[in-house]
Amino acid sequence: MARYTGPVCRLCRRERTKLFLKGERCYSLKCPVSEAVTDRHSRAYPPGEHGRDRMRQGSEYLAQLREKQKARRIYGLLEKQFRNLYDEANRQPGITGENLLRNLEMRLDNIVFRAGWGASRRQARQFVRHGHVMVNSNRVTIPSYRVRKDDSITLKKSAREMFPVRRNMDTMERQLPAWLESRDSGFEVGVRDAPVREQIDEPVQEQLIVELYSK
Repeated sequence: MARYTGPVCRLCRRERTKLFLKGERCYSLKCPVSEAVTDRHSRAYPPGEHGRDRMRQGSEYLAQLREKQKARRIYGLLEKQFRNLYDEANRQPGITGENLLRNLEMRLDNIVFRAGWGASRRQARQFVRHGHVMVNSNRVTIPSYRVRKDDSITLKKSAREMFPVRRNMDTMERQLPAWLESRDSGFEVGVRDAPVREQIDEPVQEQLIVELYSK
């Protein structure tokens, strides 16, 4: 299956904001776009030989493209996957942009990340693929699996003592969103309802994405 295998910090620099793609490193001074690093070591500009030249103000189309790329990289999707989700959101009743974010949040790999089991969505995807996650007592190995209201997502007992899981749950102070419910000492989460826009805290301007795909 195709996936991005390059340096993820490069993606944050390209979008000039933290995308939290690398777990603990994103919260440390090693992050190249961290506001706490000194100016001499900061690399809060796009990568490449002409990275600093890209700091100037761009066009309306560029703003829409960058917003789409930022959302796609936050959730770890390739272009075709993201476009298919947009087309599905466009067919659903309601506001297309909010439908898109809701579909992204309801992915199984995102639920594992939100539960605090994975330090990043990439690690959460790996947990799902390796069969460590169960949905309604059934093992699911598809990261893009869409959970539904009243579903129960559980971390297998054999995976609860894994060092990465224990470290993430002990050190990552991640707040569980209101549309999820913690159970069984944090090793199980229940889906109360589909999230509304106010419950999705990702810095994405979904209207720009809709404008881009509507051209």
